[in-house]
Amino acid sequence: MSRPVALVTGAGSGIGAAIAARLADRYDLILTHLHDDPDLRNVLAAVEQRGAATVAVTGDLTDPMTIDTLTREVEHVTDRLEVLVSNAGAYPRTRWNTLDLDTFRQQIEINLIAHAACARLVTPALTARGHGRIITVSSVLTQLGRVDLAAYIAAKSGLEGLVRALARELGPHGVTVNCVRAGSIEVPAEHAVVGDHTAMVARQLDRQCIKRRGQPGDIAAAVDFLASPEAGFITGQCLTIDGGWCMT
Repeated sequence: MSRPVALVTGAGSGIGAAIAARLADRYDLILTHLHDDPDLRNVLAAVEQRGAATVAVTGDLTDPMTIDTLTREVEHVTDRLEVLVSNAGAYPRTRWNTLDLDTFRQQIEINLIAHAACARLVTPALTARGHGRIITVSSVLTQLGRVDLAAYIAAKSGLEGLVRALARELGPHGVTVNCVRAGSIEVPAEHAVVGDHTAMVARQLDRQCIKRRGQPGDIAAAVDFLASPEAGFITGQCLTIDGGWCMT
């Protein structure tokens, strides 16, 4: 018997890779990543070992050609598609007084419009089935704010608004729409953007109730729950996974 299908964007590393690994026990997978690189190939090998049939789509999700390719892959599994995990994003830091509007627009494209495009892409399949899950990955910074990240935070805040709007619109069709707000999650990429990494970790642990770094698997566990039958009465929610950093 064929397994249901989950689409996970930004699945080549970090949080996306952990989500793909977690879902591979129950779903066949369509995975997206910006590049065809060793990171993606390692993820594909790992999830296939767990029994998941996989398809990879590489490219920039702000590019209509990539969305067209992804649409064709979804059309092949329309009768089995159950879950979208919209995770892909970018996190550049730019001071507000040097942030030009073109860069601001790019962040809206990457961290909001690309998520909307993926949600639109899967909506016909999910509503036709009368069942489905759309789960986005946002950031606790929508609640806290932070310097150098105005465009990113604005886009992620818009994403959370989109989640609430789609929960209203798609709920009557049996589709839940939720969001996971990630806290400070330890990923390899952080070393490239943080100068004194040891000091950064110390500051972060001081902010949190739970005195360890968040791991990609912490986010993946929350996504797995929201995708499960047990979460069928939960929609329009943003679940914060941050070790008790933000308590709004």
